[in-house]
Amino acid sequence: MKTLFLKNRIKNIHQLLSIVISLSSVAYILLSIIDFAFFISPQESRLFSTCYYFIWILFIIHSVYQLFMNLWLKNKRGILQKIFTTILLLSISVPFIYPSATWINNILGHKLYFTFIMLIIALGTLSKKVMLLFNQKTNPAMLMAASFSLIIIPGALLLLSPRCNTGLLSITDSLFVATSAVCVTGLTPVDVSSVFTREGQIIIILLIQIGGLGVMTLTSFFAVFFMGNVKVSHQLTVKEMISSGTLNSLFSMLLYILGFTLAIEAIGAVTILYSIHGTLGMDLKDEIFFSIFHSISAFCNAGFSTLQGNLGNPLVMSNHNLLLITVSFLIIFGGIGFPILVNLVHLLRYYLQRFFLIKILRKKSVKKVTHIINVNTKIVLLTTIALLVGGTFMMLIFEWNQSFKNLALDDKLTHAFFNSASTRTAGFSSVNLSLFSTPTLLVYLFLMWIGGAAQSTAGGIKVNTFATALLSLKAILFAENRVEIFKREISKDSITRAYGTIFISMMVISVSLFILCLVEPNISLFKLTFEIFSAISTVGSSLDTTAQLSVPGKIIIMVLMFTGRIGIFTLLVSFIKQKPQKNYRFPEEQIIIN
Repeated sequence: MKTLFLKNRIKNIHQLLSIVISLSSVAYILLSIIDFAFFISPQESRLFSTCYYFIWILFIIHSVYQLFMNLWLKNKRGILQKIFTTILLLSISVPFIYPSATWINNILGHKLYFTFIMLIIALGTLSKKVMLLFNQKTNPAMLMAASFSLIIIPGALLLLSPRCNTGLLSITDSLFVATSAVCVTGLTPVDVSSVFTREGQIIIILLIQIGGLGVMTLTSFFAVFFMGNVKVSHQLTVKEMISSGTLNSLFSMLLYILGFTLAIEAIGAVTILYSIHGTLGMDLKDEIFFSIFHSISAFCNAGFSTLQGNLGNPLVMSNHNLLLITVSFLIIFGGIGFPILVNLVHLLRYYLQRFFLIKILRKKSVKKVTHIINVNTKIVLLTTIALLVGGTFMMLIFEWNQSFKNLALDDKLTHAFFNSASTRTAGFSSVNLSLFSTPTLLVYLFLMWIGGAAQSTAGGIKVNTFATALLSLKAILFAENRVEIFKREISKDSITRAYGTIFISMMVISVSLFILCLVEPNISLFKLTFEIFSAISTVGSSLDTTAQLSVPGKIIIMVLMFTGRIGIFTLLVSFIKQKPQKNYRFPEEQIIIN
């Protein structure tokens, strides 16, 4: 009886603490948002600080309690996680215990450090609650669509707050920019540099980062890392959404995604800072923000820029080839997808291990592993290279004596490569697109429609789909009864999905163009077509059309951006009930085709 009584008391304490910490996490996030987005008085600031430290104490109590419970239950993984969380929280108290002015205390006592740690813990707590809402019947496609929707509305409200804009932003435009940022598109009806303050630009880049990584990817990482194991049904849902091979590799895949993102963006930011230092008339603080903003925007294929006129601004139009090349490669890395990057890392690790064993340890026989690079990776890389080279070559030909006429040879090559890469759903522009010739714009349309790779930050029908359809067409033309590449046969399911994606894409584009022509009769057909391709492929390039759209037109473009980010096929699957596989087949009939 005593044991049962003790278990019930512990269970009640655990439930009470869980509720208190959840409410405290929500309160801290809301207070932080208000503190950041609104102008508050010194008295209100002191009240907020008191609330912050009270919540901090609650977090410490909860963390110590969980550490004690994991020690009692001998949960080794839980013990390590709670020790880490407790150390993070207690590190905030170091400046109070040892107030001597050292560089460590200057960091640990800074408001940014306090805010960062508290937000991490709060998000970890709430992520666990979100994961608990999952069940085996959860539709991952519907979940993904809902997660993006739920981040767009708060983002739009934040952009409307007094400290985030200069007072020139309407509700429609705020919602449009938030949708464009979360869907990593880049289309905007207003000038980012003049309409949004530094706080507003920070909100935009945070929305881009969240949209690029995926809301559920971040939620899953926080839940798994900070809160311990989650149920198998939850893991299956996340596994399907991030294309992890097995449940065992789920957490490592989440780490890979976040690790690759932060590492590549950090390298990109440092390179951009080096390329623009002392050339744009900014102080060091502004240069650092510029570098971080454009690195994140490029890797996430968003195309937002803090410069008026995007990267076609006269300040970076010439003598900034390193900047344009860096942004181009960030776009490419973001557009080939996380599974491809992971596959390439496995290949690099394999060859480094072979080199170490053979050259350093002098081993004579080392087991050789084949097929490290899978067929999907080979197809994506080869198709991406072909599209980049082809796009660069055609832009050089069409624009040599047109928009590139006054540029030096190295600038012409750089701008051609940059614009070819930007069509891969990035939306940056180094030249005003209205200056491009019609053949170049048609190349733009084609490359925008294809987009990047599956499971990447890019949009479009995806290079995987395009390559699969081409291989299938080749098989049809040569009367082959199967589709093969690299001594592998592509499944009929992949071929069917490829053709289905292409068909649905063209149908959505056609219907959208018809409706947009009705609501925007004063804008040319070609400009509307370009805008639709840009939106559905989450590119962000525009022929100066976005600002001219009416409210209904902007709503149509917002729906297209959202559809393009989630994926047309994925979005349809979320609303259509899947039928069980049939265990029988009807007799075949030939349909006359051509």
